[in-house]
Amino acid sequence: MFGDPVVATAILDRLLHHSTVITIRGDSYRLREKRRSGLLQRAGTTLETGETAKP
Repeated sequence: MFGDPVVATAILDRLLHHSTVITIRGDSYRLREKRRSGLLQRAGTTLETGETAKP
């Protein structure tokens, strides 16, 4: 979007300087609903059986 990683880093640095960054873990409500309805599968599972794929 900015075309230059240095410019993007500088802009983010100025935006986040006095900010508090909150890290949220877990699935979002939208992602959870997509998985529940079958539109999206969890990484490492097969769509047909829902079993975890063996490496």
